[in-house]
Amino acid sequence: MPQAAPEPRKTLDPDRVAEWLARHPDFFVGREGLLQSLKVPHPETQGATSLLERLVYDLRKRAEGAELRLEQLLDSARHNEAQYRRTRELVLALLEAQDNDALGQALATQLSERFQTPAVAVWCPASLTDRDPRPPQAPRHVLDEHTGQRLTALLDGRASRCTRLTPTDWKRLVPHAKAPTKSGSCAIARMTLGDPQGFVVLASADPDHFRASMDTLFTEYLADVLVRLSVRLSEHDGG
Repeated sequence: MPQAAPEPRKTLDPDRVAEWLARHPDFFVGREGLLQSLKVPHPETQGATSLLERLVYDLRKRAEGAELRLEQLLDSARHNEAQYRRTRELVLALLEAQDNDALGQALATQLSERFQTPAVAVWCPASLTDRDPRPPQAPRHVLDEHTGQRLTALLDGRASRCTRLTPTDWKRLVPHAKAPTKSGSCAIARMTLGDPQGFVVLASADPDHFRASMDTLFTEYLADVLVRLSVRLSEHDGG
């Protein structure tokens, strides 16, 4: 009796095998020898390696990634702590000012020493400086119409902004500080307390010191502190 021809060899679909193994994660229990014989691609060479060696490699890479992320978190925490300390010292120095000129001087000194900001200008409306016993001293200036229009244009409808500062704008907006020959950068914030109360300008000859992509939360916070202290000191001097 003739023997039946053998059936053609059937090849399992890899996707179906993977799906089946995913539904049966305990398949290799009691089949540890099979695990040792499996070969998988090596991520750094063209050859293959054992499954156990690949698992060790993957675990090592995950550990290295976790260590890197932890170091980044620690760096961020150290940066935030240093920023908090600098901001704290700045605000405390502003609170100690006895008048608005001393306030401006404390602001300029603290920003230069603690935040590497070479120049600062505080533009106050005449209504905020009328009670001062003498004209404002740099970095404080009385806000005029043309300066106000230019600062408003640079803000472009925002409460604060980082942008380029041309030599011409530097001479107008930071007149007490020597202007660079090339464009620098600045951070501008509007001082508001119910009504507009002027502007604060932080300037640097470095065009990348204040980049357009930078967050301006600190500048807005500084403007909020300044306007409240300025109004309080003006009322005290006028009283």
